[in-house]
Amino acid sequence: MKDFQSNRPLSRPPVAPRANSCHYLSTVPDDTGDINALDAAFERIRDRDGRYHERAYLFVLAALEFAQGRLPARRHLTGGELAWACKDFALEQFGLLAGDVLSYWNVRATEDLGRIVFLLIDVGLLARQASDRIEDFAAVYDFATEFRAAYHWPGVERA
Repeated sequence: MKDFQSNRPLSRPPVAPRANSCHYLSTVPDDTGDINALDAAFERIRDRDGRYHERAYLFVLAALEFAQGRLPARRHLTGGELAWACKDFALEQFGLLAGDVLSYWNVRATEDLGRIVFLLIDVGLLARQASDRIEDFAAVYDFATEFRAAYHWPGVERA
């Protein structure tokens, strides 16, 4: 697998979420025999739209798995639910730097998350329901508010 920006091979292949029954996740490879399929999917993404860092796509897949793990049973997630899950996962993974990390990957609004999701759908890594629209990701929340002003410092009480 290659980095989108440098087109150099990554030092190690990313870990992809396992396939499951969630409508927003269907045929993600789950063994090393399918890594070529994942490589081919990312090559198609590079050919279609190189505006986001490859790790942004992997982040969205991981955030989906993170959200599914918090539910009592796996189910379809709406665009809004997935956008909020991306926020929660980013804060858990990157803390106060979450907004900066996403910005570095060129993800600056929930609309960017929607574009990423629909590119993942287009290349076959995610699936959708007929009612799912890219507009479901429009203005779900404001990145500046959620990643800066609303950051909850662990161990600090708010007045």
